[in-house]
Amino acid sequence: MTEQSSSTLAHLLDGYRRFRDTGWTPHRERWATLGEGQQPEVMIIACSDSRVDPTQIFDVSPGEIFVVRNVAALVPPFETTPGHHGVSAALEFAVQVLKVKEIVVMGHGMCGGCKAALTQELRGNEPGEGGFIADWIALLDEAREPVAAEFGTEGRSAERQMEQAAVQVSLDNLMTFPCIRRKVGKGELKLRGAFFAISDGVLHLMDEETGQFGPIS
Repeated sequence: MTEQSSSTLAHLLDGYRRFRDTGWTPHRERWATLGEGQQPEVMIIACSDSRVDPTQIFDVSPGEIFVVRNVAALVPPFETTPGHHGVSAALEFAVQVLKVKEIVVMGHGMCGGCKAALTQELRGNEPGEGGFIADWIALLDEAREPVAAEFGTEGRSAERQMEQAAVQVSLDNLMTFPCIRRKVGKGELKLRGAFFAISDGVLHLMDEETGQFGPIS
């Protein structure tokens, strides 16, 4: 083990010890309850970006939200082809087993995945050299076209448009899942779009009718 990796692990273990002292020990009753199962009412689909942690942004305790994180907070469309459908499996579990009442898709500012989707700089790369990312963010190809046509493919204005368009793509794809579409139709499940601006720490919610994002005061 290198000195750098040892230092990194030591940093994580220091955090674990703080958690034991302040997050677990004083709340043993809560953890005992969680040991019997979980009952979150909200599922959040967020980006893997290290700067965008839903538990911090929404200031929630363990057991309150069911979280899936991936590059650009994307939901693929419903598919039954053979493969490893990680996001789809998590959705199925959240909706059918946990019976969450809301699903929030949260995009964010300065998203590298959305920027790559906009510039297409990774297109044509081999898996392991950016190809996996390129294939994944190809889910945004159709949404990219109007953004690129109006705002170009560079600069924060274009990137922000792409980041918020990606949220709509995931919301649309959620509705391709029969179990989700059925529950939304019955009023048993609500889908929401959100956007977190890293630069100023402001959360925006998407208006269902207009598709526009507005800041939360």
